[in-house]
Amino acid sequence: MMASESTQPSPPRTFFEEVMAKTPGGEALRLCLQCGTCGGSCPSGEDMDYSPRRIFAMVEANMKDKVLRSNTPWNCVSCYYCTERCPQEIPITDIMYTLKRMAIAEGLYEDADAPDWSQTFIGLVEQYGRSFELGLATRYHLTHRPLGKLRLGTFALDMLRRDRLALTPRPIKNMAQLKTILSKAKELEGAR
Repeated sequence: MMASESTQPSPPRTFFEEVMAKTPGGEALRLCLQCGTCGGSCPSGEDMDYSPRRIFAMVEANMKDKVLRSNTPWNCVSCYYCTERCPQEIPITDIMYTLKRMAIAEGLYEDADAPDWSQTFIGLVEQYGRSFELGLATRYHLTHRPLGKLRLGTFALDMLRRDRLALTPRPIKNMAQLKTILSKAKELEGAR
């Protein structure tokens, strides 16, 4: 056998391996203790079909269709609170992004709210150069489930105290450069 043949990584064989391979730092998913800290930390947990802990168990069980049709990744508000609190330092939020990308690629997402959530996120990035979690979550919850979110006030205060939630958006430097890049990307997309 030639040396170049033996050094090439083999393609992922299972859904579990595929998710790990497509997520930076995703191999840490093997370390999941199923402790539930991620789900207990999630401000959108009650709106999810399955807690992140359960999604990870389903990923490991290769339940690809059920995972990719779940609303769980779509309800992730990208606050990284779960990742911050995970005792195994699993990149939970990044795995949720991977699952969203996979669901889109395979046409398996069924969450009717996902396009609105995505458009809100994109709008914030175009305006400020980054997401503004409080604005994203507030707009979504006010338009989709306003009364159910009042009880998250103490959670929001805790995140503010830990400096994990900004009250106002913080634009990036050189927004003009980003707008030029985004404009060119839209132009190229329109040409396809």
